[in-house]
Amino acid sequence: MPRSADTHCPYCALQCAMSLTEPDASAAAPFGNAEPAAPVAVSGREFPTNRGGLCKKGWTSAELLRSPSRLVTPLVRGDDGELHAATWDEALDLVATRLRGIRDRHGADAVGVFGGGGLTNEKAYTLGKFARLALGTSRIDYNGRYCMASAAAAANRAFGVDRGLPFPIDDLDGADTVLLLGTNVAATMPPFIGHLAGAQAAGGLVVVDPRRTATARLTDDGRGIHLQPAPGTDLVLLLGLAHVVIAEGLADAAYLERRTIGLDAVRRSVAPWWPARVQSITGVPATTLRDLARRLASGGRTFILTGRGIEQHVDGTDTATAAINLALLLGLPGRPGSGYGTLTGQGNGQGGREHGQKCDQLPGYRKITDPAARAHVARVWGVEPDELPGPGVPAVELLGSLGRPGGVRALLVHGSNPVVSSPNVAAARQRLAALDLLVVCDFLPSETAAVADVVLPVLQWAEEEGTMTSLEGRVLRRRRAIDPPTGVRDELWVLAELARRLGCEARFDTDPELVFEELRLASAGGLADYSGIGYAALDRGEAAYWPFPRGGSSTPRLFAERFEHPDGLARLVAVSPRTGARPAPAPDELTLLTGRLLEHYQSGVQTRHVPELVAAQPELVASLHPATALRLGIADGETAVIENARGRIECRVAVTTDIRVECVFLPFHFGDDRSANLLTSDAVDPVSGMPELKTNHVRVTAAGGEAPAAERAAGTGAAA
Repeated sequence: MPRSADTHCPYCALQCAMSLTEPDASAAAPFGNAEPAAPVAVSGREFPTNRGGLCKKGWTSAELLRSPSRLVTPLVRGDDGELHAATWDEALDLVATRLRGIRDRHGADAVGVFGGGGLTNEKAYTLGKFARLALGTSRIDYNGRYCMASAAAAANRAFGVDRGLPFPIDDLDGADTVLLLGTNVAATMPPFIGHLAGAQAAGGLVVVDPRRTATARLTDDGRGIHLQPAPGTDLVLLLGLAHVVIAEGLADAAYLERRTIGLDAVRRSVAPWWPARVQSITGVPATTLRDLARRLASGGRTFILTGRGIEQHVDGTDTATAAINLALLLGLPGRPGSGYGTLTGQGNGQGGREHGQKCDQLPGYRKITDPAARAHVARVWGVEPDELPGPGVPAVELLGSLGRPGGVRALLVHGSNPVVSSPNVAAARQRLAALDLLVVCDFLPSETAAVADVVLPVLQWAEEEGTMTSLEGRVLRRRRAIDPPTGVRDELWVLAELARRLGCEARFDTDPELVFEELRLASAGGLADYSGIGYAALDRGEAAYWPFPRGGSSTPRLFAERFEHPDGLARLVAVSPRTGARPAPAPDELTLLTGRLLEHYQSGVQTRHVPELVAAQPELVASLHPATALRLGIADGETAVIENARGRIECRVAVTTDIRVECVFLPFHFGDDRSANLLTSDAVDPVSGMPELKTNHVRVTAAGGEAPAAERAAGTGAAA
């Protein structure tokens, strides 16, 4: 019988359930082919998130397992500047020797680690432990800093805990109203839209986005409403909604009195944001604002969900906080059939930030500055608390220090592609080039691997065992379906081997289940307590939502009785737009919006190796409104130059009415000179460290360098 494994999709945090089945070797190959296109067949599996469905990325995910570009041997850069095959001993000995030398000359914090939100819980946990014990460095952070940092910071200060969805995703099925802020779920996690059918049927799907996305079109035909505010005005829009809720007496007074503090300050902060003023800034009609506030407060089953569109800004934490304030004013968090949540993007974006990849955290979502937390984790690791380094610095600051005096001289990259995904990426590339040593663990040749000194080939999703944590805080089993290529190693083994070579006496297990058992101990008593979760229960299909303490039970719904602050109360936090936080565009500038396409994922390393997905979206294409394109003299399909002080891109243009006239949209999945992040800013939110990825200003011109047609015509007339 062919081998089969039940597992989950390797892409987004929806973590759709799928089954992988090896083809029957005895069966005849179709059409005379010597072998199937992929080593396993993918089928959707019934599960609450996806109900048997998958998106294009999920259906084609197995093609990565036989990609001709697969990394299968360690690579070391030689004196000729090229990468050459090496043995594992040669590569690991070289890395360990170079790391020891750099630490001896420059100190432990001269070595940095950059992780990823796609690593299993076991690998994320081990990477944090490896950084702090084997390397002794505080300089660890991960690409989730570009994804969930602002939402996490806002949730922590409001609720005392950060779990993307504090309720099971199928709670959304019964909603009357769902407010989606800055998320295009129809493209980023298509099976999610099945959970919006109830709100659509009730005419209550509300989508806030400057673009008319596939998600916005779900509101057509009376199924809801699309609000298309000016870019960068989400905070003002949310303050305006809160103003109406308070001014019209729509707030849940009993809930606010019983379950929150901070109402007076928030009342004062929203007082200046009356609907007419909000309309003048956002473009959203005052009547629409009032109608929406009244619907949200109607007493029905209401959810407010945020995404990266409102969070990837220098004021992202405050904007997410304003969304939480609105939810608290309405009494939604913890109310049966209603709630607030944020949509985690990466496959293990939730688990990846809970167990030690973030610069300020220890396993279990513990603060690294908390003496009790340090003592607990040190006890599990068999070291003294003072052997653990203190807090490090967030990703943008970490990358900005590369190669500088007093900064990081060697960087280990796991499950990330900062050469494409970093803001102001030209500057990030310069800093990476200034390193003494760059080591990349990956299974495909990313743009970051291409500039590394050492590349270590590791397992990918269907070749490994482990766990992932979905956007709803549910811990899931990833199961091995096929054997990896000869020469490829598990990252757990790589880290254990490096730790041994570095003389670290701490224990580093290579069996994922043993690592998870240690993770359970390290997380026990923390906010993200996994101590009651085990592989055996997960393999039986038991639902396990953290916190799940040993001897306790799963927690599918948070906040039913209390929030996670010591007094059990949620914090309403007054926020307001900061003067100068985001300068206005010049008269000849457009606002650049960035985002995802249905066919691609993150920096595109995986999806750009799948022929079907590449054929559907082969190149970077900019979206412009017809009026803007006419003014600029750029026709549909022509090439434009998009530039600012940070960088320059040339790409084809698609003319569409789905975007506001003052905007241009670029997807961020492409590399090299087509990376949208050549144009984005590395200015950061002061609370979360999130960079400004969504609203940057650019100039757009026809690639030929000619003046726009209207200007040419005007010039001809003047001369005549």
